[in-house]
Amino acid sequence: MSISRKISFIVLMLLAFMAMPVRAQEGPNKDVGDTVAKPRKADSDATTEPDQAPIPSKLSNRNKADIPAGAPAFKVDTSVVTVDVAVMDNKGHFIPNIPRGNFRVLEDNVPQQISTFSTGEAPMTVCMLIEFSARFQRYWSENWYKTLTASYGFLQTLKPDDYVAVIAYDLKSTILSDFSSDKRKAYEAMQMLRIPGFSESNMFDALADAADRMSGIEGRKAIVLIATGIDTFSKLTYDKARKALQESGVPIYALGILEMASMYGGLPRDGINTMTAENMLKTFSKETGGMAFFPRFYGEFGTIYQAISQSLRNQYALAYSSTNQAKDGSFRKIKVELVNPATNEPLRVTDEKGKPIKYSIVAKNGYKAPREVE
Repeated sequence: MSISRKISFIVLMLLAFMAMPVRAQEGPNKDVGDTVAKPRKADSDATTEPDQAPIPSKLSNRNKADIPAGAPAFKVDTSVVTVDVAVMDNKGHFIPNIPRGNFRVLEDNVPQQISTFSTGEAPMTVCMLIEFSARFQRYWSENWYKTLTASYGFLQTLKPDDYVAVIAYDLKSTILSDFSSDKRKAYEAMQMLRIPGFSESNMFDALADAADRMSGIEGRKAIVLIATGIDTFSKLTYDKARKALQESGVPIYALGILEMASMYGGLPRDGINTMTAENMLKTFSKETGGMAFFPRFYGEFGTIYQAISQSLRNQYALAYSSTNQAKDGSFRKIKVELVNPATNEPLRVTDEKGKPIKYSIVAKNGYKAPREVE
């Protein structure tokens, strides 16, 4: 092969080699085979498929029916009020088997129609609120011993299905045990009541705080207050505490120990303070649907515990739809009466021998109406 032909062959090979990367950079070949799907052209002669309804979605608002403008809107304005009622005789015993027709409920002196009525025994949820201050419960004093005796005695009356919490207060409230049906926790909490701390006794603050904690609990509930009834340094005033207790709807069963402590020499006698303390405990108890007791002797504790248990466990549960549907947040007074529907006179209750029985009606004094939600 001549030299000129060799040079020509080499030049052709170089040109061919240099052309290869150029073709690689040209991109994918547009002339694809039939195995690759091609987008349909707009001017295609093929017939188009009819549009199908979209798959409905729960998250889409387009599937909801259009609400015409000016259509009326409806809302529930019924306020159902529940009232737990206990009818007790003069010995603290519950009076059963009173028919529904003998109960009359007045709201702000307006008769209400009772919609539901039931009775029976049920477990209870109790908060034991115990005053334990250095002023009134000094270690090994008579009042210290009486406070512990009353507290332990009430714990022994609780049943296995009952829930109980123990709170002690002096300058502030201290939760010794939370609500539990395990009574061992309550007894362990009572072991902490040995040496008091502060000398103050802030009963108003402690009561309002405990009632607020229990306001959301359903069922039969109560605060059992074991205290002298004297308040020394609360942030809340008597009126504010009274209002807070009325709105909470938690019955208060007060066991006042001031008179008994004065009799046994645990505290100096002070007639004015004793009367003031007892009146406050009576007011708190009556307005919340509870009861107040002021024992003078240790032997009275058993009867008091029985009365509290009877009042809480055995109740008539009433409910009505208030005729006053105003959402004004006002306090409305409730009064429960036992009447003879034939004569509209107070009901006469007799014992097995036909003798009349003096009875008392235990129910809350009122409730706070809801406010309109904007």
